[in-house]
Amino acid sequence: MAIKAETEQNFIYSQAVPLIPIYSVLFIVFWLYTGFTTSNFVNWSLENTLTIPFVILLYYMYRWHKFSSASVTFIFIFLLLHVYGSQYTYPENPFGYWLRDTFNLSRNHFDRIVHFCFGLLLAYPMFEIFNDKLRLQTWLAYLLPIQLILSLGALYELVEWIVADWFLPTHKGTSFLGIQGDLWDAQKDMGLGVLGALIILGITYLTRRSTT
Repeated sequence: MAIKAETEQNFIYSQAVPLIPIYSVLFIVFWLYTGFTTSNFVNWSLENTLTIPFVILLYYMYRWHKFSSASVTFIFIFLLLHVYGSQYTYPENPFGYWLRDTFNLSRNHFDRIVHFCFGLLLAYPMFEIFNDKLRLQTWLAYLLPIQLILSLGALYELVEWIVADWFLPTHKGTSFLGIQGDLWDAQKDMGLGVLGALIILGITYLTRRSTT
């Protein structure tokens, strides 16, 4: 048990240098694959307008702060989920349809999964910066990622609205937003992001407390 705990701790806190080339190649291959096989190239292009700037930002952030293996893995998984969502459009995602049919759900919930994972997977890298790099007070290191997840979620919803309203016809704009008839879709998406952040930060708190 001690060996297993030490291995898990090394993965969480160790730098991710060996993983970055592997993740980079896998992401580029998958990103190109989704672009070539997408059912809606316009939607795919719009959904990925923030992907490349985000990856560039991550490159420069990593030069400033060497993320742990856990953080890099979380970011990698989230990018794959987002790109996979853009391949078919979120409301038409095959995995979402499989979940809907298997569990008798009312809609395709893949977009909700990704919004939840936005908080679940990205709050920890944010915490790592605030706690390990900037050395903020502990309560601030836990609070700021939650606030950022909520703020970025709201900003994303605003950008979606602007793109759909200004650049797309009404029927395509509605499809791009992926509300699927739910008037409270944006609010639920932001709420799920915050829920994901609360869960991962709660796990982080308990994990760090048990190792100190």
